[in-house]
Amino acid sequence: MSATNTTSALRRGARSIASAPSWDLVSLSGRLVEISAQNSLASLTAAFGLVLDAQLCCEPVAWITSTRSAFFPPDAADGGVDLAALVVVRTPEARAAAQSAAELLRSGAFGLAILDLVSYSAASIPIPAQTLLSGLAQKHDAAVVFLTEKTCDAPSVGSLVSLRAGARRGAGTDCEIEVLKDKRWGPGRRHVEVCRGPAGLR
Repeated sequence: MSATNTTSALRRGARSIASAPSWDLVSLSGRLVEISAQNSLASLTAAFGLVLDAQLCCEPVAWITSTRSAFFPPDAADGGVDLAALVVVRTPEARAAAQSAAELLRSGAFGLAILDLVSYSAASIPIPAQTLLSGLAQKHDAAVVFLTEKTCDAPSVGSLVSLRAGARRGAGTDCEIEVLKDKRWGPGRRHVEVCRGPAGLR
């Protein structure tokens, strides 16, 4: 096969892959993402699916949460997440969480930054901070994910969010993720995270 034909085949393959974006780090890289749920457990499940995917791709991950609450580490470990490789930052307010995320992204070392806004009493990120995070995500090909607790029809964190997804618990312990907004591909896609329940529920 000639170099021209090889290039054409690769481009056709790229278009084929691009026509059906999946729910993974590759499809979310370079973007601001919001995962909303009425039950915070659903958004945590969706987020940790991305954490696991990033770790399998050898991409460092930062999880930024409040000083008052955090995820339950044994559940994350039981789902396959390497806790020793997960950087956890705790800040007193959401604005400080955005500043911490920006500092980490500037290093170019992180492929994924999760901001658990559910853990803050006032979960708003100023537009200038969102602009900065969006630029850093694009520059370093990283995904920045906001976790929020709200209904699917509630307003997004901001207009700079490139993709918004709604998460809810499905059958058993599974998590269903629906893309509500996607500036690149349009809404409507669904993904199911097949999960194992905690040891006490199995």
